[in-house]
Amino acid sequence: MTRQERRDSQQHDPEVGISRRTLVQGLAVCAGATVAGAGSALAQTGPAAPPSTVTSPPRDFSPRGAPTTYFWDPDIIAVDPSFNNLAQPNTAIKRLYTGLLWAEGPAWSAQGRYLLWSDIPNNRQMRWSEDDGHVSVFRTPSNNSNGNSFDFQGRQLSCEHLTRRVVRYEHDGTATVLADSYNGKKLNSPNDVVAHPDGSYWFTDPPYGGMLYEGEPDVAGGPSNSAGKLNPRIGQPAGFVPGKRELPTNCYRIDPSGRVDLVVTEEQVPDPNGLCFSPDYKKLYVASTGKGPGDTGPGGKGDMFVFDVGTDNKLANHKRFSDFMVDGVKCGPDGVRCDVNGNVWCSSNAGRAVGYSGVTVWSPEGKLIGRIRLPEVCGNICFGGPKRNRLFMAASQSLYAVYTATQGAGPG
Repeated sequence: MTRQERRDSQQHDPEVGISRRTLVQGLAVCAGATVAGAGSALAQTGPAAPPSTVTSPPRDFSPRGAPTTYFWDPDIIAVDPSFNNLAQPNTAIKRLYTGLLWAEGPAWSAQGRYLLWSDIPNNRQMRWSEDDGHVSVFRTPSNNSNGNSFDFQGRQLSCEHLTRRVVRYEHDGTATVLADSYNGKKLNSPNDVVAHPDGSYWFTDPPYGGMLYEGEPDVAGGPSNSAGKLNPRIGQPAGFVPGKRELPTNCYRIDPSGRVDLVVTEEQVPDPNGLCFSPDYKKLYVASTGKGPGDTGPGGKGDMFVFDVGTDNKLANHKRFSDFMVDGVKCGPDGVRCDVNGNVWCSSNAGRAVGYSGVTVWSPEGKLIGRIRLPEVCGNICFGGPKRNRLFMAASQSLYAVYTATQGAGPG
């Protein structure tokens, strides 16, 4: 092809013309953030930079989508140079599956080499197999499970909205109810659960399972069904007994003895959601999200809080870790995991702010160091893969993954 023919071809190729121009626009939208490698790519005279979530037309994440072609994925953003040591070059964000209603609670089984996650409104758990990428229904019904995890013995933990409880699936196939009440009152709707090396389990209990879409509303007169017009028995098996919210939105610890202790009150962290420990288990991070159905408490504001964990399992030095404002956009945290260096990786819900949903990454001191942009609101994340160096992201209707240059701390 002659030089003139190449020039004519580029002028008539909409992908080339659009992606270069809109990449510049996308970078302007993300003021203050640096796309690693983008500067050198724009300075080169070669093929146009690949499309991203903020280009028009937007990037196609499916297997049919164009490759990223460059050393760095255009939607992996180094806000601080330190993030370059955590992000993996020559790899791309991949959409592994789509067609869900609301994806949540990803958890990695190191023994089974599969990823488990919840599709809450569809009342099922899904499984992605690492060996061939096969996706199948893992458990149905799932009692509208939300957060999942695996403990240090490789047993699955699940938070169930419908039954308002935390369960553990044993190696022999039986299921154990770990917690369904506190001080004689039924739990709201356990959301996320993490294991501690001492054999305890820590979980959050916001009210989101009281929504018709993700569980069942309260009985008539309850906070999520105050007018009594919703019938929580519709769609449930015969004999189903609906509940009523009786407790504030707290966080709890399940002792190895089975005792359930209150560890974080609603006043300290309203509407608690995702939670995780630092790699040394000396800090506990708890995300605070927005008000749930019929919520009469203080309501979360999309912040995250951190506590020091004492040797007696008492929490101290309660403080705000971050307000999750990025470039003036609220990137509300939901699910959260730490890497082995103590950096905090959080799913991001930025609503309609295109280019800000996905994942935000923070130093242990609370400094934003990196972002991963997704075209959907991200509800939860976990590290997995054979080397635990792959970040899995449950985002609205889809499951995404990207390799990193670090490893997740802790199991599941």
